[in-house]
Amino acid sequence: MTKDKSGIRSFFASVQLAIALLFLIAFFALVGTLVPQRDAAVAFAENISPVLFPFLQKMQIFDLYHSVWFILLSGLLAVNLIICSLDRFPLAWRRFRMRHEPINEGVFRDVPPENTFSVRTDVQTAADAALSLLRRKYRAVERADAANGVWFSAQKGRFALFGVYIVHVSILVLIAGAILGSVFGIEGYVHIPEGETAEAISLRGAGAPLPLPFAVRCDKFTVEFYENGMPKTFQSDLTFLREGREVRSAKLLVNHPVEFEGFRFYQSSYGAAPGGKATLALSREGAARDIMNVSAGYSFALPGKEGVFQVLRVEENLMSMGPAVKVSVRSKNEEATFWVFQQIERIREMNPDAIRKVPMFNPGLFRPYTFALLGLEEKYYTGLQVNRDPGTPVVAASALLLIGGLMLILFSYARAIWISVVPSGNHVLVAIAGRSYKNQPGLQKEMQYLLAELKDHLEKRQ
Repeated sequence: MTKDKSGIRSFFASVQLAIALLFLIAFFALVGTLVPQRDAAVAFAENISPVLFPFLQKMQIFDLYHSVWFILLSGLLAVNLIICSLDRFPLAWRRFRMRHEPINEGVFRDVPPENTFSVRTDVQTAADAALSLLRRKYRAVERADAANGVWFSAQKGRFALFGVYIVHVSILVLIAGAILGSVFGIEGYVHIPEGETAEAISLRGAGAPLPLPFAVRCDKFTVEFYENGMPKTFQSDLTFLREGREVRSAKLLVNHPVEFEGFRFYQSSYGAAPGGKATLALSREGAARDIMNVSAGYSFALPGKEGVFQVLRVEENLMSMGPAVKVSVRSKNEEATFWVFQQIERIREMNPDAIRKVPMFNPGLFRPYTFALLGLEEKYYTGLQVNRDPGTPVVAASALLLIGGLMLILFSYARAIWISVVPSGNHVLVAIAGRSYKNQPGLQKEMQYLLAELKDHLEKRQ
């Protein structure tokens, strides 16, 4: 039983497993980058085999970052990092707490000739110079005076021993932040016509409405087009309200999200809003022409008191025949319902019998009036993507931890230095030794700099 547990623990603690998991996560992330995800997958599905699409959908390829596969791989990586850290951390802790005695003849047993020098001075002078140098370069310095000389030990960079564990923690925090955002995050969308206010969003996937703790109003939507008709830029002027009071105004652009009370708004789409205003002209035989701005639901009494006029619908492009307004005129004796097209003359040219065949296309159906549509007022709605990710600050914290851990690993290392000052006739023999668990070339170079600086200082005092 113990052997089985040991084997399982060894498997989850292995570096090979960590490499394999990182490779698989990177592979799935690459797939998630190349294959359109979620809403964008609809257009992609039209270009692939009808047999392949259900399989990919079942494998959650189109929502990879929320898939069971991705979460399982992230969880296995977290287990691997935790077990690796628990297995190796006690050794790092012992090395961190290790006290290096100044008198340690073992480290000087195989000191190369370039790590020693002889100078004509006394032991005390050389020892004081060595102590001053070490205190300037290191924090933890110890001295031991013995009958055969003076010995020093110093340490530096001990916290670098924890750099790899800080990186491990940062990855664990990153995974926790991603899962937190995936489970408790909110993703939705909302369409807001110009001048109107929204107090809820539709949740992605479910489509269920989610009330917002505030209201957002689209004051204005602006779009610019290229000469070929493609949109160049579009912008929403938003105002956020709480209890009817304006709290903040912001301009929302593509790739420039706006954040308010933990919710992040993205400019994702736009379109023509239904029910815009239309400019109608009303002509009556023997009377002046009246021009009015109307919208759906607008009604008024005709100038001659013949009946009541009402606008039923405003269409931007009815049956590909251009802008049109559906109106109704009710009198005591009759009720006429008909369409008023802006491009009625072009319709007559293309089909001279159109009005005879379809009386509802006759703008003069209610006598003695004739209606004309002069134009529509363009009104847009703005399509907003709305996200709230409670894992964002957690992911930001993981980034800071990762940077700190990498800086410790790359720019620092734990090392211990020993210096011995031993009398040799009328000279003093100075030797230096060191120990490090990594970066041996850097340690040797550091010892050479220390020895050269100490030698230069002592020789100048001769």
